[in-house]
Amino acid sequence: MISRPASMSGSSRSGIALALTMGEPAGIGGEIALKAWAARRGDTPAFFVIDDANRLEALAARFNIACPVASIADPAAAVQTFSRALPVLLPTRPLTGPVTLGVPTAAAASAVIGAIDQAVALVKSAAAAGLVTSPINKDSLQGAGFSYPGHTEYLGHLAGGAQAVMMLAVEGLRVVPVTVHVAIQDVARTLSTAGIVSCGRITAAALKTDFGIVHPRLVIAALNPHAGEKGRMGNEETRIIAPAVAQLRADGIDATGPSPADTLFHAAARRNFDAALCMYHDQALIPLKTIDFAGGVNITLGLPFVRTSPDHGTAFDIADRGIADPSSLLAALRTAGAIASRRANGP
Repeated sequence: MISRPASMSGSSRSGIALALTMGEPAGIGGEIALKAWAARRGDTPAFFVIDDANRLEALAARFNIACPVASIADPAAAVQTFSRALPVLLPTRPLTGPVTLGVPTAAAASAVIGAIDQAVALVKSAAAAGLVTSPINKDSLQGAGFSYPGHTEYLGHLAGGAQAVMMLAVEGLRVVPVTVHVAIQDVARTLSTAGIVSCGRITAAALKTDFGIVHPRLVIAALNPHAGEKGRMGNEETRIIAPAVAQLRADGIDATGPSPADTLFHAAARRNFDAALCMYHDQALIPLKTIDFAGGVNITLGLPFVRTSPDHGTAFDIADRGIADPSSLLAALRTAGAIASRRANGP
């Protein structure tokens, strides 16, 4: 049963909850939100979902998830509500039509984008401790006029044009793709020394402020096999990447490279750095997902607010089966809570 919105009057706040966006409603976002609450434990921070409470209650019943749902009128009620039910805040731009799991439509785009806008506004106003985003479907959003490649770029826009850098993390490995949603044939011409340096500076700063690493160590991956073999298999290493490493070192950042990517991610090598800057998307994500496919977290660096996300997509192929794994969302919630606490209280 969905409870009525909790009143702010007389409520006792021991903290501020995280805001979780609805994501693509035809995907697994609603299911994993319910399962994350049901699987919560002592290190799971309180969170509320910006979504339709009736929709989530129907999903809980359909998939037999032991998660009561409670509507809240204000994020201030979320922490108090969280111990007994999943708090759900009504979107300012609600869904206007039916949702069929596994079948995305552009009709939901306004609600999906609206939930992101609403969550960012709440985090900026300190009504939420941080932002965790459920997966979106870029194709249906762009079909409705959304002009950004993904969450990361849109959040940079909402942050006033800040350069947002994507970090993916699992236990024992953090990676940062310098180029993100770029076709492999375009990577070499997209790379620049300035871009690598900017990513390195933002990553080093975030490792200090958000992860408590006093002296962060960066390794910069090569683009070509064997780091180009002195130009015999590409000159991007000597022409673009090495100058970036030199500049980062001149900035006082412990940076090494360019290092051949095929020897960078085995267990012994990973002990030598705190984050790896990779030259393209799959160079970063293949080792990360090999190490822990279900537990990866997407963290956006360079923003004035905390944002994390599960490191997976909408999973339309299983969205109507009730078998989605909430592990990555739980990891994203724990990571967001830890970063928000560190920013608020210091290392």
